[in-house]
Amino acid sequence: MTYTSSTVRVPDVAAVPRHIAIIMDGNGRWATQRRLPRVAGHTRGVDAVRAAVEACARAGVEYLTLFAFSSENWRRPNEEVSFLMRLFVTALEREVGKLHANGIRLRVVGDLSQFNDRIQDLIRRAETKTARNTRLTLTIAANYGGRWDIMQAAKKLAEQSAQQGHAAEVNEETFSQHLAMAYAPEPDLFIRTGGETRISNFLLWQLAYTEFYFTETFWPDFDAAALSDAIASYARRERRFGRTSAQLEPQSQDADSLPC
Repeated sequence: MTYTSSTVRVPDVAAVPRHIAIIMDGNGRWATQRRLPRVAGHTRGVDAVRAAVEACARAGVEYLTLFAFSSENWRRPNEEVSFLMRLFVTALEREVGKLHANGIRLRVVGDLSQFNDRIQDLIRRAETKTARNTRLTLTIAANYGGRWDIMQAAKKLAEQSAQQGHAAEVNEETFSQHLAMAYAPEPDLFIRTGGETRISNFLLWQLAYTEFYFTETFWPDFDAAALSDAIASYARRERRFGRTSAQLEPQSQDADSLPC
């Protein structure tokens, strides 16, 4: 299944976002403030991931996408990168069974060829094990970059043209079908923790009409209550998608009647 771009068709809007995307920032600074090694923040961040998944499932969110490791994160100190890879392995080994038991599907997007064989095998196994689950789709963006995503989609279209012997039709629909997250609707709500106010090469195509929410809270402290605050902020937004406020008045009245 692929989803229509928000610049082509106005998506349905509800008080609870259908898709939340998060940059989990501030792990290292959380640890530094406590005079702990930076890696301690990453370890604590796994607990926050678990809490976010549980809270989203309870709230009725259908898709949760977490930016775990960007294509630029390889520039970090070797010791930190090595620790993150070990932490990724541990999480895949320990958490997939719990996700499966709770009806959660796991997908991993990014240039996975850069990971070692063990990680790639664990990813394949996890995706296969949880493939039929429908309660929530949890996507981990690992070695992912928005520009990489656009480029790999363009390459696939070029390869398709070569195979067909003529230029493939290129429009938003055909292009978006080749993006790494073609299976998911565009995010309704983007959250970044840690006080930074940029998207850092994350989902560049998909965030065109997404509502942004920035918080000073470091990721290890971003709990269910903090997520609830973000969703509440989203519910107060007026999502026009190029229309006027007057055109939205009937929808606003419907939204006001929703139970809290």
